[in-house]
Amino acid sequence: MTTENTPQPSGDIRWHEHAITRKDRWGKQNTRGCTLWLTGLSGAGKSTIANAAAHQLFTSGVPVYVLDGDNLRHGLNVDLGFSDEDRAENVRRVGEVAILLADAGFVVFVPIISPFAEGRQTVRQRHESSGLSFAEVFIATSVEECAERDTKGLYAKAAKGELTGLTGVDAPYEAPRSPEMTLLTSQRSVETCAEELLSGMNHLWS
Repeated sequence: MTTENTPQPSGDIRWHEHAITRKDRWGKQNTRGCTLWLTGLSGAGKSTIANAAAHQLFTSGVPVYVLDGDNLRHGLNVDLGFSDEDRAENVRRVGEVAILLADAGFVVFVPIISPFAEGRQTVRQRHESSGLSFAEVFIATSVEECAERDTKGLYAKAAKGELTGLTGVDAPYEAPRSPEMTLLTSQRSVETCAEELLSGMNHLWS
């Protein structure tokens, strides 16, 4: 889905300003909302790292939310499959929800494969046009290591011919060229990766 094909609101629909401003919300909770977009292959460690980092922030009093791509396919995106068009729409929808939560003052962690650079760039531009901070975090785990971990059994199914369209195997993944951060997960603990993520990105919400 290209930017040109993204649905646009009717000219009869007007934007309504909130009685409580973003400045008011952020000032009251003494933190700023933002989105950390964790992209990488299935099994790379995106959700695990996101949840570990979110828990650390939450215990320190920072409002956080994890928008897990798999979880959202049980509700918001239950109607989407895995065609290129549906994957693009999946990313677009998740990006819009992230904007709402970041605007409300949450530090939003989004662990989602999001295989196409164009989709990730569109989400970035939507955040920037909304005056919100966005950081792309590449969880750089090789397909070989992801297949060895195979936490969901997807790579085994693909190897047996029981699954097609697996990103990084027989479906494309466009790795970020200039992410704000690259996390190398090989032989590193989840806690170490989460701490590196938080220490490198804390200027976005502090």
